[in-house]
Amino acid sequence: MTATPVIQVEHLRKSYGSTLAVEDVSLTVHRGEIVGILGPNGAGKTTTVECLAGLRDRDSGHVDVLGLDPARDRAALREVLGMQLQESELPARITAREAAELYASFYADPADPLELLDDLGLADRRDAQFRALSGGQKQRLSIALALVGNPQVAVLDELTTGLDPQARRDTWDVVRKVRDRGVTILLVTHLMEEAERLCDRIVLIDAGRVVATGTPAELAAQSAGEHVLRFRSPEPGVAAVLAGVPGVHGFDGPDDGLAYEVRGGPEVVQDVMVALSAAGVRANDVRLERGTLEDAFLTLTGQDKPRDAATGRRSRSLLTRTEA
Repeated sequence: MTATPVIQVEHLRKSYGSTLAVEDVSLTVHRGEIVGILGPNGAGKTTTVECLAGLRDRDSGHVDVLGLDPARDRAALREVLGMQLQESELPARITAREAAELYASFYADPADPLELLDDLGLADRRDAQFRALSGGQKQRLSIALALVGNPQVAVLDELTTGLDPQARRDTWDVVRKVRDRGVTILLVTHLMEEAERLCDRIVLIDAGRVVATGTPAELAAQSAGEHVLRFRSPEPGVAAVLAGVPGVHGFDGPDDGLAYEVRGGPEVVQDVMVALSAAGVRANDVRLERGTLEDAFLTLTGQDKPRDAATGRRSRSLLTRTEA
């Protein structure tokens, strides 16, 4: 990654009449990253990227994409940024080849449209009409149209929504290939697995505000609290050993005379296993349970809390909020 950000957004705000869609969003994307914009439905994700791409005018805030202001430099921005929209349709009878060649004609220095279709796994579907393409093939074509202008940045909005599991995984492979072509990617999604599999970093948005940023592992760690170690042992003296391990916060067991649950910090596995080994105690069926990105999502967006009757928003702990 380079020191100079490819995308810099500071305190973005956008409303539609009395509806505040984006209240305060700041984010940074560096060259070569896949950065995910994650959040519940209606959080302001799509509005954020549409302002960033110059498709909507922001009310306030600063947006810089490769040194361009989307509100002022729309024509120049179209030459360096490609966007796959959340909802897009083509004429039913247009072929994949015709669509790619048409879009290529819009740019001064486009990619080879047929080569791009081949790279995205559509070589044998070049002459198929849009209506005859499967959901996954339509998504690949949509990505091809976003890339045919040879952009430096690609914005992909909910690209796998509605796809079956195999088509989703095939599309993820396409996204990785896009990054391998040297394209920086901003990926909008509400799917936890998609964010974990693809993103170098995540910007978590809720109710029009950034509530956390970090790698998937870093966000998961924020909600992890304690690590939970489970194991089984038929031998006596386990409880006495666990009581003497400094990294153990607490434990339960033996349940049914064999099963133990131990709570502690990140080093709980190493601490406990070393202590048990030193005491000559065998542990079987060892499992570690940690916080997941889904746990972080629910905690940081307050999805696990009731909505406030007056505001319609869920309460959130200030301890979990991180500025972008």
